[in-house]
Amino acid sequence: MRVALVSPLHESVPPRLYGGTERVVAYLADELVELGHEVTLYATADSRTRARLRAMAPQGLRLDPDCHDPQSHHVAMVARVADDAHEFDVVHFHLDYVHFPVVRAGHLRALTTEHGRLDIPDLKPLFREFDDMALASISDAQRCPVPCARWVGTVYHGLPADSLALGEGQGGYVAFLGRVSPEKGLDRAIRIARRAGVPLRIAAKIEKLDQGYYEQAIRPLLAQPGIEFVGEIRQRDKGAFLGHAAALLFPIDWPEPFGLVQIEAMACGTPVIAYPCGSVPEIIEQGVTGAIVANEDEAVEAAGHLEAFDRARIRARFEERFSAARMARDYVALYEALP
Repeated sequence: MRVALVSPLHESVPPRLYGGTERVVAYLADELVELGHEVTLYATADSRTRARLRAMAPQGLRLDPDCHDPQSHHVAMVARVADDAHEFDVVHFHLDYVHFPVVRAGHLRALTTEHGRLDIPDLKPLFREFDDMALASISDAQRCPVPCARWVGTVYHGLPADSLALGEGQGGYVAFLGRVSPEKGLDRAIRIARRAGVPLRIAAKIEKLDQGYYEQAIRPLLAQPGIEFVGEIRQRDKGAFLGHAAALLFPIDWPEPFGLVQIEAMACGTPVIAYPCGSVPEIIEQGVTGAIVANEDEAVEAAGHLEAFDRARIRARFEERFSAARMARDYVALYEALP
């Protein structure tokens, strides 16, 4: 099958630092090639892929000091994809919705994976208007705000089996990995760790939009004993960071569409202590791969009984449920079912 994958241009594929969507696209591209498909990836020129790369920007736009209007690059890319569409059996977009009018006007055989939150009121009329767009969700929970959309399947994210290894969890700390923002719950993670009497290591990205939250709500907490902020880390450092951790704290307060860090922790055999928002109950198996807790008291209790988790079993469940190979096969099934 001739497949075009259209990635956001905010980061390279895979990203150098933070960037969940672009990382998933990277894994999908390589696995589709492994399955024998002819894959063309529309992404930034600094991307690394086994697919044929068509560069749409010199580098990830987030790290490009000369980029002041990222949307203009995406509109230009969609136009290029439309011109090239006759070369492909299916075009798989990962751009949210900017391409919808072009897909409709060009009658493109296309699938769109929605990667973001969909509980924004402005999105409801959009999905009602474009109810002919074939959409894939990354969790069943993600679909709930827009049941009117044309959902053709749910495909959970996957990671290459060899991208992260089973760790022993002997680092003597719990981990927080992701983004510094109110909905990700870093302030709650700090309180949980402090109450549990366990050191917390924080590997997190701070976006400009969240700088004020960091300065007001987080920075004052970092002076407490046992709290270490290590900043944004590279993919190659995640294995050690998560593998040495006794647990990952994921006390989110928003409808998380998926939460890639959950399965990254599982790949390292590290249990996840998470609040039951969004995708969490679909990803975490209670008492097997983690603890789903209702509040800080329950999180503190769970952090005190981490010896109950079998790290080898957590890793085995990751391999069974969240491999990149499984993800690619699931997407191929959706491609083949498109009219």
